[in-house]
Order: sequence, then C-alpha cells, then structure tokens
Amino acid sequence: MAHWLFKSEPDVFGWDDLVAKGDAGEEWDGVRNYQARNNMRAMAVGDLGFYYHSRSGLEIVGICAVCAEAHPDSTTDDDRWECVDVKAVKPFATPVSLETIKTDPRLAEMVLVKNSRLSVQPVTETEWAVICDLGGIKA
Repeated sequence: MAHWLFKSEPDVFGWDDLVAKGDAGEEWDGVRNYQARNNMRAMAVGDLGFYYHSRSGLEIVGICAVCAEAHPDSTTDDDRWECVDVKAVKPFATPVSLETIKTDPRLAEMVLVKNSRLSVQPVTETEWAVICDLGGIKA
C-alpha cells in the first residue's frame, strides 16, 4: 500500500465536507498539474492519504482512502485529466501543522517541505509513521 497527501483549501472543500460524503467519497477533481495527475494514476483502491488544509489552516487534519482508481475527471472534456475518488477514514486527534513538519528533522525531505505547491504528492513509510505519531493516531 502506498501513502499520499491530498491538499485542499478548507473553505472550498475541507475535511468536514469529505466526512459528509460518507463511504461514497468524492472525486478529487480539478487537478491540472501533470505530476499530481501522474501520482493519482499510480494510486490503488485502499491506498491511504493525509488530508491537508492548504492556504488557511496549513495542517494535516485527517486520513483519507482512495476508493476509486484513476478515471476521467468529470469537470473537463479534456481526456488528459484524470482523478481518483477519496473518502474520509479518520480525523487526527491533533492536527499537524506545516510549521511542525518543517521543523522536524525527520521530515526534512518530505515533498510537502521541498515542493509545497504540489497538490497530490507521495509520502514515504517513515514520513507516514512520524506524522501519524505527531497527529496522535496509530500508523
């Protein structure tokens, strides 16, 4: 199983919005970056991801799961763009801030630190375990 990080602006589609979608989840649509799209193409059903509030909040607030593999993005007729569907799995007991991530030497190489603009990014096993610990949940 691979691990990922999904970034969303909380005032556009936040953690509570994903929770409200239930087990059906929601299409992770509107991504128009080739690297982020390719990351979604690499995902499998059951892969887990961190749900990160960008722009305001700047923190990881929960864990989501891929519930549908890459398929055409319904928000465009351009067949270059694909997306996955994700559903909420578990909120963090304590959100993990970007500041905490940037100051933790164990996370210095994390994509979120090195390429903070990428909206869908991979997370290593070590990064996953560290952030779950910081968030107060079992990896």
